[in-house]
Amino acid sequence: MMLAPLGSGRRSRHAVFALCLVAIAGLSGCAGRPGPETLDPVALGDFRPERVETLYTVTTRDRLQAGGNAFSYEKAREPNYARFEISIPPTHVSSNIEWPKPGRKPDPKTDFAVLAQNDLGRAALLQVVRQSGPAAPVVFVHGYNYNFQESLYRLAQLKTDSNIGGTPILFAWPSHAALAAYVADKESATYSRDALAKLLIDLVETRRGEVHVFAHSMGGWLTVEVLRQLKLEGRDDVLSRLRVIMAAPDIDEDVFRAQLDVIGRMRTPITILVAPDDRALQVSSFLGAGTQRVGAIDARNPQVAEAAKRYGITIIDISSLESIDATNHNRAFDARQLAEALNKPAATATLGDAGAFVLDAAAQTVSSPFSLAATVLRQR
Repeated sequence: MMLAPLGSGRRSRHAVFALCLVAIAGLSGCAGRPGPETLDPVALGDFRPERVETLYTVTTRDRLQAGGNAFSYEKAREPNYARFEISIPPTHVSSNIEWPKPGRKPDPKTDFAVLAQNDLGRAALLQVVRQSGPAAPVVFVHGYNYNFQESLYRLAQLKTDSNIGGTPILFAWPSHAALAAYVADKESATYSRDALAKLLIDLVETRRGEVHVFAHSMGGWLTVEVLRQLKLEGRDDVLSRLRVIMAAPDIDEDVFRAQLDVIGRMRTPITILVAPDDRALQVSSFLGAGTQRVGAIDARNPQVAEAAKRYGITIIDISSLESIDATNHNRAFDARQLAEALNKPAATATLGDAGAFVLDAAAQTVSSPFSLAATVLRQR
């Protein structure tokens, strides 16, 4: 049985194609994409930023040049590690990344800016994690159509807006950062399974407590593939320590069901943030010959609720949150709004019960659309 039906009839091919055009227009609406020059450290002068985020990166991207920390879409034979310090401008608006204007160096007074960067080895990263405080490390796995600097600055935005307490780690796989490279990106994500699995094993074996994983879009596909791989390798010790949140996962529903059949019920239910009006996933569905994407399923459908309970996962419809762009694909990046709506101190918080739920952003409540008896918003 499928996780969820496709809804009230399949759209015509022309209607879906029209939606594709709308989504692509939204995705490509920004004026130019940031290049690797935005990773060059800038001098502060007399200015002292109010907030500086220290981020760590593990990437299967190859370096643009030896010894540098700018990365291409080429696949590296072994993961590369780096550390970045990024200042947040005092004018920062929640959910935004304040990029410098094209052709201009970042100004820390108005833009996100790299203050320092350096190469890092695996042992050095694990030492940082080992010596960090009690908060769980957070691994961010980006989605399709990202270059390295976009994914790095997105993690900086999430870190500053949600006040993530643990060590923030970007896992950057070699996306081509091109709308036409959907198939190539899927291959690049798949290529990165072993490296992400190794990172999660390292983190679990380095410290006590949980390790949090936040995956977006095609990064959700990569993450679930890694969970499946860990299960097949008998690493239940790792799976039992993971708290996984997936926002708008770009996964075929039948593939996801098959993955869950292998993974089984996690100690902490996988949390999936969905929105049926996600235009980017409508494009993905179109490219996949009409297959339903997990990130766009309808949490109000009784079959979805039943399947979520059966598989031990938590599905939350977040479509009441204001979208930050025309695609409706990036709602979860408004970390402050999401955290407030879930009545939690950070956007990485999850519901503790399996089932399907709907978030009411205006009322700041999460509830079951099926009058489930249990209290659904569990406080830690």
